[in-house]
Amino acid sequence: MPNNAIFQIMSQTKAIVSVGAMALFEEGRFQLDDPISNFIPEFKHPVVLDAFNPADGSYSTVPAKREITFRDLLTHTSGLDYPDIGSEKIKAIYAKAGIPSGLGDFDASLLEKMRLLAKLPLAHQPGEKWTYGLNSDLLGCLIEVMSGMSLEDFLKQRLFEPLGMKDTAFNLPADRWDRLAAVYTEDEQGRIIKWGKTFRNIDPDYPKMKKRYFSGGAGLSSTALDYAIFLQMLLNHGAYRGHMILARRTREVVLARGRKVFDSLSLWPAGGLLH
Repeated sequence: MPNNAIFQIMSQTKAIVSVGAMALFEEGRFQLDDPISNFIPEFKHPVVLDAFNPADGSYSTVPAKREITFRDLLTHTSGLDYPDIGSEKIKAIYAKAGIPSGLGDFDASLLEKMRLLAKLPLAHQPGEKWTYGLNSDLLGCLIEVMSGMSLEDFLKQRLFEPLGMKDTAFNLPADRWDRLAAVYTEDEQGRIIKWGKTFRNIDPDYPKMKKRYFSGGAGLSSTALDYAIFLQMLLNHGAYRGHMILARRTREVVLARGRKVFDSLSLWPAGGLLH
Protein backbone atom coordinates (compact mmCIF):
# COMPACT_ATOMS: atom_id res chain seq x y z
CA MET A 1 0.00 0.00 0.00
CA PRO A 2 1.50 3.38 -0.98
CA ASN A 3 1.66 6.18 1.57
CA ASN A 4 -0.64 8.27 -0.64
CA ALA A 5 -3.35 5.60 -0.81
CA ILE A 6 -6.86 7.04 -0.87
CA PHE A 7 -9.39 5.54 1.54
CA GLN A 8 -13.15 5.72 1.82
CA ILE A 9 -12.97 7.46 5.19
CA MET A 10 -16.64 6.75 5.90
CA SER A 11 -17.63 8.21 9.28
CA GLN A 12 -14.48 10.31 9.60
CA THR A 13 -16.45 12.54 7.23
CA LYS A 14 -18.56 13.53 10.24
CA ALA A 15 -15.79 15.46 11.98
CA ILE A 16 -15.01 17.45 8.83
CA VAL A 17 -18.67 18.33 8.25
CA SER A 18 -19.07 19.31 11.91
CA VAL A 19 -16.16 21.73 11.60
CA GLY A 20 -17.72 23.11 8.42
CA ALA A 21 -20.96 23.73 10.31
CA MET A 22 -19.10 25.44 13.15
CA ALA A 23 -17.48 27.78 10.64
CA LEU A 24 -21.01 28.97 9.79
CA PHE A 25 -21.80 29.15 13.52
CA GLU A 26 -18.91 31.60 13.88
CA GLU A 27 -20.50 33.76 11.19
CA GLY A 28 -23.69 33.95 13.24
CA ARG A 29 -25.74 31.86 10.83
CA PHE A 30 -27.22 29.86 13.72
CA GLN A 31 -26.99 29.25 17.45
CA LEU A 32 -26.41 25.76 18.82
CA ASP A 33 -29.83 25.56 20.43
CA ASP A 34 -31.73 26.93 17.44
CA PRO A 35 -34.29 24.51 15.96
CA ILE A 36 -33.23 23.20 12.57
CA SER A 37 -36.76 23.87 11.34
CA ASN A 38 -35.64 27.50 11.02
CA PHE A 39 -33.91 26.32 7.84
CA ILE A 40 -35.83 23.18 6.85
CA PRO A 41 -39.45 23.83 7.91
CA GLU A 42 -40.47 20.19 7.42
CA PHE A 43 -38.69 19.37 10.69
CA LYS A 44 -41.18 21.42 12.68
CA HIS A 45 -43.41 19.34 15.01
CA PRO A 46 -41.34 16.09 14.99
CA VAL A 47 -42.81 12.83 16.26
CA VAL A 48 -41.29 9.89 18.14
CA LEU A 49 -41.91 6.20 17.45
CA ASP A 50 -44.35 4.67 19.93
CA ALA A 51 -45.36 1.23 18.61
CA PHE A 52 -44.21 -0.72 15.55
CA ASN A 53 -45.85 -3.69 13.81
CA PRO A 54 -43.15 -5.76 12.02
CA ALA A 55 -45.79 -7.74 10.12
CA ASP A 56 -46.79 -4.84 7.90
CA GLY A 57 -44.40 -2.02 8.84
CA SER A 58 -47.15 0.14 10.34
CA TYR A 59 -46.42 2.24 13.40
CA SER A 60 -47.83 4.81 15.79
CA THR A 61 -46.15 7.93 17.15
CA VAL A 62 -46.27 10.45 19.96
CA PRO A 63 -45.37 14.14 19.65
CA ALA A 64 -41.78 15.07 20.43
CA LYS A 65 -41.37 17.19 23.54
CA ARG A 66 -39.28 19.71 21.60
CA GLU A 67 -37.72 20.29 18.21
CA ILE A 68 -34.35 19.03 16.99
CA THR A 69 -31.54 21.56 17.45
CA PHE A 70 -28.11 21.98 15.88
CA ARG A 71 -26.61 20.83 19.18
CA ASP A 72 -28.58 17.59 18.90
CA LEU A 73 -27.18 16.91 15.42
CA LEU A 74 -23.60 17.70 16.45
CA THR A 75 -23.84 15.29 19.40
CA HIS A 76 -26.01 12.55 17.80
CA THR A 77 -28.77 13.06 20.34
CA SER A 78 -31.53 14.06 17.91
CA GLY A 79 -33.27 10.68 17.79
CA LEU A 80 -32.35 10.08 14.15
CA ASP A 81 -31.20 6.53 13.39
CA TYR A 82 -29.36 4.90 10.48
CA PRO A 83 -30.49 2.88 7.45
CA ASP A 84 -28.84 -0.56 7.17
CA ILE A 85 -26.99 -0.42 10.50
CA GLY A 86 -29.55 1.14 12.86
CA SER A 87 -32.25 -0.37 15.05
CA GLU A 88 -34.48 -2.95 13.38
CA LYS A 89 -37.65 -0.88 13.69
CA ILE A 90 -36.24 2.35 12.30
CA LYS A 91 -34.30 0.48 9.59
CA ALA A 92 -37.59 -0.96 8.37
CA ILE A 93 -39.30 2.44 8.44
CA TYR A 94 -36.42 4.12 6.58
CA ALA A 95 -36.27 1.35 3.98
CA LYS A 96 -40.01 1.58 3.26
CA ALA A 97 -39.71 5.37 2.86
CA GLY A 98 -36.63 5.15 0.63
CA ILE A 99 -34.18 6.86 2.96
CA PRO A 100 -30.63 6.05 1.72
CA SER A 101 -27.39 5.66 3.64
CA GLY A 102 -25.95 8.27 1.29
CA LEU A 103 -23.44 5.91 -0.30
CA GLY A 104 -23.59 4.06 -3.58
CA ASP A 105 -24.80 4.71 -7.10
CA PHE A 106 -28.03 6.69 -7.11
CA ASP A 107 -29.27 10.05 -8.29
CA ALA A 108 -31.20 11.94 -5.64
CA SER A 109 -31.55 15.33 -4.03
CA LEU A 110 -30.09 15.55 -0.52
CA LEU A 111 -32.62 18.20 0.50
CA GLU A 112 -35.56 16.19 -0.84
CA LYS A 113 -34.47 13.09 1.09
CA MET A 114 -33.95 15.10 4.28
CA ARG A 115 -37.43 16.61 3.89
CA LEU A 116 -38.76 13.08 3.61
CA LEU A 117 -36.77 12.05 6.67
CA ALA A 118 -38.40 14.92 8.59
CA LYS A 119 -41.80 13.25 8.28
CA LEU A 120 -40.61 9.94 9.79
CA PRO A 121 -40.55 9.14 13.50
CA LEU A 122 -37.52 9.63 15.71
CA ALA A 123 -36.14 6.69 17.68
CA HIS A 124 -36.41 8.68 20.92
CA GLN A 125 -37.07 12.15 22.25
CA PRO A 126 -34.55 14.82 21.10
CA GLY A 127 -31.75 15.19 23.62
CA GLU A 128 -32.81 12.10 25.57
CA LYS A 129 -29.81 9.93 24.69
CA TRP A 130 -27.09 9.22 22.11
CA THR A 131 -28.02 7.33 18.94
CA TYR A 132 -25.72 6.92 15.97
CA GLY A 133 -27.67 8.09 12.95
CA LEU A 134 -28.11 10.41 9.99
CA ASN A 135 -27.30 13.51 12.06
CA SER A 136 -24.24 14.53 10.04
CA ASP A 137 -26.02 13.92 6.73
CA LEU A 138 -28.72 16.32 7.87
CA LEU A 139 -26.05 18.73 9.11
CA GLY A 140 -24.46 18.64 5.66
CA CYS A 141 -27.83 19.45 4.12
CA LEU A 142 -28.21 22.41 6.48
CA ILE A 143 -24.77 23.65 5.38
CA GLU A 144 -26.03 23.57 1.79
CA VAL A 145 -29.19 25.49 2.72
CA MET A 146 -27.36 28.11 4.80
CA SER A 147 -24.44 28.63 2.42
CA GLY A 148 -26.28 28.33 -0.88
CA MET A 149 -23.50 26.00 -2.04
CA SER A 150 -23.23 22.24 -2.46
CA LEU A 151 -21.54 20.52 0.46
CA GLU A 152 -18.76 19.50 -1.91
CA ASP A 153 -18.04 23.09 -2.99
CA PHE A 154 -18.41 24.49 0.53
CA LEU A 155 -15.90 22.10 2.11
CA LYS A 156 -13.50 22.56 -0.78
CA GLN A 157 -13.59 26.34 -0.46
CA ARG A 158 -13.63 26.59 3.34
CA LEU A 159 -11.45 23.65 4.40
CA PHE A 160 -9.73 21.59 1.73
CA GLU A 161 -8.14 24.35 -0.35
CA PRO A 162 -6.96 26.51 2.60
CA LEU A 163 -5.54 23.48 4.42
CA GLY A 164 -3.99 21.89 1.34
CA MET A 165 -6.09 18.71 1.59
CA LYS A 166 -5.57 17.92 -2.09
CA ASP A 167 -6.81 14.34 -2.05
CA THR A 168 -10.04 14.76 -0.09
CA ALA A 169 -13.27 14.73 -2.09
CA PHE A 170 -16.75 13.29 -2.54
CA ASN A 171 -16.21 12.82 -6.27
CA LEU A 172 -12.74 11.33 -6.72
CA PRO A 173 -11.04 12.53 -9.95
CA ALA A 174 -10.34 9.75 -12.46
CA ASP A 175 -6.58 10.35 -12.39
CA ARG A 176 -6.56 9.19 -8.74
CA TRP A 177 -8.66 6.05 -9.05
CA ASP A 178 -5.57 3.85 -9.15
CA ARG A 179 -4.70 5.03 -5.61
CA LEU A 180 -8.03 3.96 -4.12
CA ALA A 181 -7.41 1.32 -1.45
CA ALA A 182 -9.40 -1.91 -1.43
CA VAL A 183 -12.04 -2.31 1.29
CA TYR A 184 -12.28 -5.53 3.30
CA THR A 185 -14.83 -7.10 5.61
CA GLU A 186 -15.51 -10.54 7.11
CA ASP A 187 -17.63 -13.44 5.97
CA GLU A 188 -19.82 -15.49 8.30
CA GLN A 189 -16.83 -17.58 9.33
CA GLY A 190 -14.81 -14.50 10.26
CA ARG A 191 -12.51 -14.75 7.25
CA ILE A 192 -11.25 -11.54 5.63
CA ILE A 193 -12.85 -10.93 2.24
CA LYS A 194 -13.11 -7.98 -0.12
CA TRP A 195 -16.18 -5.79 0.28
CA GLY A 196 -18.45 -6.92 -2.55
CA LYS A 197 -20.75 -4.65 -4.51
CA THR A 198 -23.84 -5.92 -2.65
CA PHE A 199 -22.57 -5.78 0.95
CA ARG A 200 -24.86 -3.39 2.88
CA ASN A 201 -26.21 -2.41 -0.55
CA ILE A 202 -23.15 -0.21 -1.11
CA ASP A 203 -20.78 -0.52 -4.06
CA PRO A 204 -17.27 0.11 -2.66
CA ASP A 205 -16.39 1.95 -5.88
CA TYR A 206 -18.74 4.79 -4.97
CA PRO A 207 -15.89 7.36 -4.83
CA LYS A 208 -15.55 6.93 -8.62
CA MET A 209 -19.25 7.57 -9.24
CA LYS A 210 -20.24 11.09 -10.25
CA LYS A 211 -22.74 12.22 -7.65
CA ARG A 212 -24.64 15.25 -6.43
CA TYR A 213 -25.93 13.67 -3.21
CA PHE A 214 -23.17 14.35 -0.70
CA SER A 215 -23.31 12.27 2.48
CA GLY A 216 -22.07 14.39 5.36
CA GLY A 217 -21.94 11.29 7.50
CA ALA A 218 -19.76 9.02 5.36
CA GLY A 219 -19.20 10.17 1.78
CA LEU A 220 -15.65 11.53 1.69
CA SER A 221 -12.47 9.84 0.49
CA SER A 222 -9.08 11.01 1.72
CA THR A 223 -5.47 10.10 2.49
CA ALA A 224 -3.77 9.62 5.84
CA LEU A 225 -1.76 12.81 5.22
CA ASP A 226 -4.83 14.91 4.39
CA TYR A 227 -6.65 13.73 7.48
CA ALA A 228 -3.57 14.34 9.62
CA ILE A 229 -3.57 17.94 8.35
CA PHE A 230 -7.20 18.31 9.42
CA LEU A 231 -6.42 16.94 12.89
CA GLN A 232 -3.31 19.12 13.18
CA MET A 233 -5.50 22.16 12.50
CA LEU A 234 -7.61 21.22 15.52
CA LEU A 235 -4.49 20.68 17.66
CA ASN A 236 -3.29 24.10 16.50
CA HIS A 237 -6.39 25.76 18.01
CA GLY A 238 -8.16 26.01 14.66
CA ALA A 239 -5.29 27.23 12.46
CA TYR A 240 -2.88 25.62 9.99
CA ARG A 241 -0.10 27.29 7.98
CA GLY A 242 -1.55 30.75 8.34
CA HIS A 243 -5.17 29.82 7.66
CA MET A 244 -7.66 30.22 10.51
CA ILE A 245 -10.44 27.68 10.04
CA LEU A 246 -12.03 28.02 13.48
CA ALA A 247 -11.49 30.58 16.21
CA ARG A 248 -9.76 29.14 19.27
CA ARG A 249 -12.86 29.47 21.45
CA THR A 250 -14.99 27.61 18.90
CA ARG A 251 -12.43 24.84 18.68
CA GLU A 252 -12.48 24.53 22.49
CA VAL A 253 -16.28 24.27 22.45
CA VAL A 254 -16.07 21.52 19.81
CA LEU A 255 -13.51 19.47 21.74
CA ALA A 256 -15.25 20.01 25.10
CA ARG A 257 -18.55 18.80 23.62
CA GLY A 258 -16.77 15.86 21.99
CA ARG A 259 -15.21 14.88 25.29
CA LYS A 260 -18.58 15.03 27.03
CA VAL A 261 -20.06 12.66 24.45
CA PHE A 262 -17.09 10.28 24.70
CA ASP A 263 -17.26 10.34 28.50
CA SER A 264 -20.90 9.30 28.34
CA LEU A 265 -19.89 6.34 26.17
CA SER A 266 -16.87 5.37 28.31
CA LEU A 267 -14.67 5.63 25.20
CA TRP A 268 -12.42 8.55 26.13
CA PRO A 269 -8.92 7.38 27.18
CA ALA A 270 -7.75 8.13 30.67
CA GLY A 271 -5.53 11.17 30.86
CA GLY A 272 -6.52 13.27 27.89
CA LEU A 273 -7.14 13.69 24.19
CA LEU A 274 -7.26 10.97 21.59
CA HIS A 275 -4.03 10.87 19.59
